[in-house]
Amino acid sequence: MFDSLKLESQLCHRFYAVSNALTRVYRPLLKSLDMTYPQYVVMMGLWEEDAITIQKLLQRTRIDGGAMSLILKKLQTKGYVDVQIGKQDKRARIVHLTESGRAAKGEAESIPKRLFCGINRLNSDDLDEMRRLMDLLSNDLQDVLCRAEG
Repeated sequence: MFDSLKLESQLCHRFYAVSNALTRVYRPLLKSLDMTYPQYVVMMGLWEEDAITIQKLLQRTRIDGGAMSLILKKLQTKGYVDVQIGKQDKRARIVHLTESGRAAKGEAESIPKRLFCGINRLNSDDLDEMRRLMDLLSNDLQDVLCRAEG
């Protein structure tokens, strides 16, 4: 008999466990950059496109607005980013990589490879399929949130 309240039945618990494990695995990989995983996610978003609005960075990273403010403050303190008032729209805040922020990309480029060298049970096709399925689930969950908030 299927018991929907058992942990082994929960998809959400698996995501929670994987998220925690990934965060712990990333910690030593990010130590030399003095970044947390959420800070690394923001930096990856900025390495894709520098000088973007906080709003666009929120959409790209899917990080909560309150958390983003704290992350950007930390990254500014560390000298990785600078946040400026928009030239066209004074209400907009534009996030710019500093020289240190751009230089950190070179050091970070080895991180994905170092992370995945320890993954032995999944091949690249498995990882591609996992990305695809997680994107579908994420989009469905966003739709649920929109309906609940709307």
